[in-house]
Amino acid sequence: PETYCLFSMVDSQYYLPNDIGISTLDCGEAFRLLSTKEQLYAHYLSRAAWYGGLVVLLQTSPESPTIYVLLQKVFRKQPPAQLEAVATAAGLSSEEYQAFLVYAAGLYANMGNYKSFGDTKFIPNLPKEKFKALVWESQAYKETPGEIETLWNSCSHLLYSLEDKQKQLGLGDKVERLNTTLLLLYLLLNGVSAQGITTYFSGNCCLEDAELAQKFLDSKNLSAYNTRLFKKESDGKRCYEVRLASAVKKGGFIPSAEFFFMALSDCTVEGEAETRCGTFDFEDATFSVQRGDYAFLMEKVSQNLEKAKAYAANENQTRMLEEYIRSFTYGSVDAHKEGSRFWIKDKGPIVESCYVTLASSRATEIHLAQEANSKARFVAVVNKAMSARFAQLVSSAEILLPELPWPPAFEKDRFLKPDFTSLDVLTFAGSGIPAGINIPNYDDIRQTEGFKNVSLGNVLAVAYATQKEKLTFLDEKDKDLYIKWKGPSFEVQVGLHELLGHGSGKLFVQDEKGKFNFDQAEVRNPETGELISSWYKGSETWDSKFSTIASSYEECRAECVGLYLCLNTQVLSIFGNEGEDAEEVVYINWLNMVRAGLLGLEFYTPESKSWRQAHMQARFVILRVLLEAGEGLVTLTETTGTDGRPDALITLDRSKIHTVGKNAIQKFLRRLQVHKSTADVEGGRALYEGYSAVTSDGSHNFLQLRETVLLRKEARKMFVQANTQVKGEAVELEEYEASAGGLIQSFTQRFHEDAEEVEAQLLEMGSKDATCWC
Repeated sequence: PETYCLFSMVDSQYYLPNDIGISTLDCGEAFRLLSTKEQLYAHYLSRAAWYGGLVVLLQTSPESPTIYVLLQKVFRKQPPAQLEAVATAAGLSSEEYQAFLVYAAGLYANMGNYKSFGDTKFIPNLPKEKFKALVWESQAYKETPGEIETLWNSCSHLLYSLEDKQKQLGLGDKVERLNTTLLLLYLLLNGVSAQGITTYFSGNCCLEDAELAQKFLDSKNLSAYNTRLFKKESDGKRCYEVRLASAVKKGGFIPSAEFFFMALSDCTVEGEAETRCGTFDFEDATFSVQRGDYAFLMEKVSQNLEKAKAYAANENQTRMLEEYIRSFTYGSVDAHKEGSRFWIKDKGPIVESCYVTLASSRATEIHLAQEANSKARFVAVVNKAMSARFAQLVSSAEILLPELPWPPAFEKDRFLKPDFTSLDVLTFAGSGIPAGINIPNYDDIRQTEGFKNVSLGNVLAVAYATQKEKLTFLDEKDKDLYIKWKGPSFEVQVGLHELLGHGSGKLFVQDEKGKFNFDQAEVRNPETGELISSWYKGSETWDSKFSTIASSYEECRAECVGLYLCLNTQVLSIFGNEGEDAEEVVYINWLNMVRAGLLGLEFYTPESKSWRQAHMQARFVILRVLLEAGEGLVTLTETTGTDGRPDALITLDRSKIHTVGKNAIQKFLRRLQVHKSTADVEGGRALYEGYSAVTSDGSHNFLQLRETVLLRKEARKMFVQANTQVKGEAVELEEYEASAGGLIQSFTQRFHEDAEEVEAQLLEMGSKDATCWC
């Protein structure tokens, strides 16, 4: 049957379809094999993650916390199965009630009303009056009508609004979502008139304010990872308030004409050697730095990390948690980095956890207080069988790295062998769950001290399973192969992407003392043959230099490494692929990449000529590179589907992958690495933005193809996660069915001990800044 839909085919990107895929992250067997001590450790880490994940509601949109609280109150009184009869009585059809459940599940899964992958808004796929009628018939409304009506009045307009500014996340007149790991470096776009939503900045901030704030933070050696920026005018002078996410709130009031900076006057706190809080004049503005943003939730995180510490398996875990507690208590990024160092040293733990910032795919994923993804805030159990394969890949890394297409001088002096494990996720709190992660995301630590790679096995097992009838843009003869080999090929790609993609390549640096980490008289640019003439100086980093393209550029480089090295028979053998099976894995890996490049057009915004998702931009760039290679390697054709609507077909000549394809990726990957190593921002930007351009010119009308992609897109899957609860001296695992109702039930039972207090605090934190977003 046709899916009930309020919108035109293009506007369908703003709702979640009733038949959206929903899967359970199965970790039951892995959890039950843990000892009681390990289960308790995992439980309290999970509690910390879930509380921290609620911050994402406040970081996504002004209305997200209120919508969340409204839904929690409705479903806590009547779970989905009971509410169905109420919906019928309120006049909803079965399709409309399913749309209501899917919307609620989507809000929980994304921790807000914007998609974690792509940052576009989604609204309920049923009429507003039907949504309201259901709420008014609910038991929650009958018991507390005033409270429910207040919540509805507070969020109902924005719940459904699709005004231009509200269609996507962004800053001021910039719609591109943040693709860098520095919060205050937003995309510098030309001629953009559309707007986006952000709660990292007050509504009167623009790109100029963000750039000035970044300069100020740099002058104070403060990271932007856990900050928000609020702006006011006082006697014609710009006054900025920089808030640090922390449990501690300290100080009094410092008046500045009509503007009051809070919590500033006595900022040195116990346990902190030096404070960076206070009021400062900088250029022609005043900046105040204060603690206490999201204080209630940061305190909950710290309290549960403290409880977990009692069940730590070793000294590294204990020290790691101590530093994380200090970070979330005082808002210290330095403490978080120190905790990351102990985390790296904790090799092969049975229960793995991480509370870090990831190179984002989502703006909310950039803060420490955020998701533990972006912000990888996750807790997981090691899958020993798959981890053994990854360990073998790590052991082979020093043999494989020289195969990459750049000179030895462009590779790190010493490969820091990481821990690389396959994990079954117990908890991933935030706005989305990736398949693999390379962390920590502090590049200075990764370059000199090391990192870890994790592959999320139970995510891989279900995230990319596809029904044949839903496979778009492939030839019929490729579909069965794709379904059979997508999983095995993606395991190989994830492993190579994370370990040898993000883990490879040297940055040429001159430190503050003038010392170089390369031989200026010997190292030459392999593209020009000339001596190296540019490098990173002092405190400059990859992110600060390449800013707005850094994240997507790096994802593209890592994806290219995966494509290039998956041609190596030794790599394929490590993953158990030999002979014809190995060739099938290669073919499907490359085919999946070019198809993903086409699908990536969904995440391009023509009005602003900007990309909303780093990975999908990267895959589109690779598609362009392989199309440009010619010789029939990749063919992309616009067609008409059997339903009479526009369609497309993408094919790959498998006989040319090892020749034409390898040569194209080899050349492009070397250019990417050279620009990165030498801090050549101008050259790197020209290269990357050139291939990122989506136009109607040339051999392919990509703007028209984008319309076809939107017409036939499949919604990204959502995941149902288990809950844990301490009963007596044991920890019980509560699992839920793979449905919208199961996902909803998991959230209504997640904060059973203090749900009303948590919800009251979310509303208070949201309302406190309500006037700042106008």
